[in-house]
Amino acid sequence: MDAETLFPIGGSLPVRRLGFGTGGLAGPGYWGARYEDPERAVGVLRRAVERGVTLIDTADNYGPDVAEELVARALYPYPAGLVIATKGGVVRTGPDVWHIAGRPERLRAMCEASLRRLRTETIDLYQLHRLDPEVPMAEQLGALTELREEGKIRHIGLDSVGVTELTRALELAPLASVQNRFNVREREAEAVLELCERRGLAFLPWFPLGHGALTGSAYQGLAEVAARHGATTGQIALAWLLHRSPVLLPTPGTGSLAHLDENLDAAGIALTDEDMVQLDGAGCGA
Repeated sequence: MDAETLFPIGGSLPVRRLGFGTGGLAGPGYWGARYEDPERAVGVLRRAVERGVTLIDTADNYGPDVAEELVARALYPYPAGLVIATKGGVVRTGPDVWHIAGRPERLRAMCEASLRRLRTETIDLYQLHRLDPEVPMAEQLGALTELREEGKIRHIGLDSVGVTELTRALELAPLASVQNRFNVREREAEAVLELCERRGLAFLPWFPLGHGALTGSAYQGLAEVAARHGATTGQIALAWLLHRSPVLLPTPGTGSLAHLDENLDAAGIALTDEDMVQLDGAGCGA
């Protein structure tokens, strides 16, 4: 993978901006394992690191538990410079079923369970998967801050927040990242991205490929730019994120070695100003 610019998460953890997400290693509905043979998933994770990935994004509820266990099985002992990000705050009871659970005692138990599964004493980046509307924000972030002070978390992040929530959260805790839905076709989080740029926060866009909609896409703007570069539309969608903002850290996931290589090759695509104008404009939605 080309040595695209690094981003220092929390000012202290420099990572290559194109990482790897582990959601694709879970089964349909993020339930169970994608493959009966775990070595297939292990091979994908190891290949990602061999290709130069230094940011692995996972979550305790992918499986649940499955993805974190695979990360440890494939990569422990972790090589120097590899940053593991995980998430907590959601309980699963079935495929595509999610229950927000933000009580401080639950968050602590979830974090400590992730530490055990990942076989580590400190989680580099622990992101609250969803703010619990039934629990004061200060209590949720207070629990994570306590875990950080105890050395169990290095940096704290939030997932799926708006500008108002993020602004308030920044008053309550030392945040390092945000993880919102964002891609070339879905830009509702533009204002959150701008706030992250101003505050130096990493922005990990989830569904960077539109949950597969941008892979093999027939959207006119993507297709035309892809043709000019001899690339796939998925690669152009990832390249757009890398060019769009220096704080964007896309972590596309896959269970396929070939698709992994295709995604990582997007780091070597140099989009022109003309490409960016076309992708930024209405033509992308044609």
